[in-house]
Amino acid sequence: MANTSQHLKVLRHARLVDAEKKGVFVTYRLADDKVDRFYQALRELAESRLLEVQDIARAFAERRGTLEPVDRKRLIARVRAGEVTVLDVRPVEEYRAGHIPGALSVPLEDLEGRLGSLPTDREIVAYCRGPYCVMAPAAIKVLRARGYRGVAMDDGVAEWRARGLPVTVGDRP
Repeated sequence: MANTSQHLKVLRHARLVDAEKKGVFVTYRLADDKVDRFYQALRELAESRLLEVQDIARAFAERRGTLEPVDRKRLIARVRAGEVTVLDVRPVEEYRAGHIPGALSVPLEDLEGRLGSLPTDREIVAYCRGPYCVMAPAAIKVLRARGYRGVAMDDGVAEWRARGLPVTVGDRP
């Protein structure tokens, strides 16, 4: 925690994150969408230029299972038509800070207990923090073991927002 706290202070001093203090807790968030885009560009540059990053990413993908590319605009249309259920498997606080429109908040740790509330007659698309996050593939593994059809999306909210797609803030799906 001490290192994390120091890193967050540096990011705040650089004006890359904003902080809000409530009692003894401090909540940090990215300063604006430009920081999201900067991170996305930096990650893409590293992936394209550094062979080590490509090797690590490939080994990581093999261990956790592959993520599926999802047509983003088609996904929104399918959610509106009731053809697919989108699960945000990140912690609730992250969901509230921003999520894909129509997504339900079902943190990975709560998934087993909420299986009964999920529809069995349509595909489930799970997402988490992006291509290097392990929560969505883990959620799909649980769902498939229980007979659900589903895929883990390769995007997270940052990638979604960076592509100019809508992001919803708050508790509503």
